[in-house]
Amino acid sequence: MNRKYRKTIIAGNWKMNKLPSEARSFVDELRSLLPKTKTCDTALCVPYPIIPNVARAIKDSRISFGAQDVSLHDSGAYTGEVNAAMLTDLGCRYCIVGHSERRQYHGETDSEVNTKVHNLLNVGIIPIICVGESLEQREKELTLEYIDYQVKAALAGVEPKEVKRCVIAYEPIWAIGTGKTATAEQAEEVCCAIRAVIRGMFDARVARSVSILYGGSMNAKNCDELLAQPDIDGGLIGGASLKAPDFARIVAGTAQE
Repeated sequence: MNRKYRKTIIAGNWKMNKLPSEARSFVDELRSLLPKTKTCDTALCVPYPIIPNVARAIKDSRISFGAQDVSLHDSGAYTGEVNAAMLTDLGCRYCIVGHSERRQYHGETDSEVNTKVHNLLNVGIIPIICVGESLEQREKELTLEYIDYQVKAALAGVEPKEVKRCVIAYEPIWAIGTGKTATAEQAEEVCCAIRAVIRGMFDARVARSVSILYGGSMNAKNCDELLAQPDIDGGLIGGASLKAPDFARIVAGTAQE
């Protein structure tokens, strides 16, 4: 982490878990467990129907909230879609885009991720842009080339001042929901490479201002080692974000110098 130049962020991704009626009790428990001193931005990215409940539950707290996806479209006859303006009207601060599960199960392309990034920035929502390689790509030593392409595609056409508002989440696909995790050294190598890509696209000042998160099964046991890396500015937390004590422990891990 490098607090001098950029924010530390711990964002929970509930995926398709929990009910709206469970939001209050979870947030109440989490608030009671969070460190008294704020050392990071803490956010919960939840399914659409749960957003209003979480928004009410976190009122007057230092927890933010967000969504897990956004429509490609601004408005119109797109049944079932939720656009960026709707999310900002609900008060969302963050929105995840390009998660590997969206790419895998819904055929989301890099071009579509780029469109969503622009849609979110246009309404003032911070996009958490997910990138990551498959096990096959890692075994063939294609990780850095693939990540390079994903980052460039996601940020295409974004103005430098807007890039500073973006967050990149490195999520190796082989470590999501598998219990496996990249070593701290592997995660740092890729996060450092992501920053180098941004530096090449823009400049050093922009690159050092972008928060880069690690999201491949970060948990209460391995968070300290991962968060100690200079280019890892927090985590996008899956399974551990569903357990208030574990999530609070990860947040506490950002207190290290």
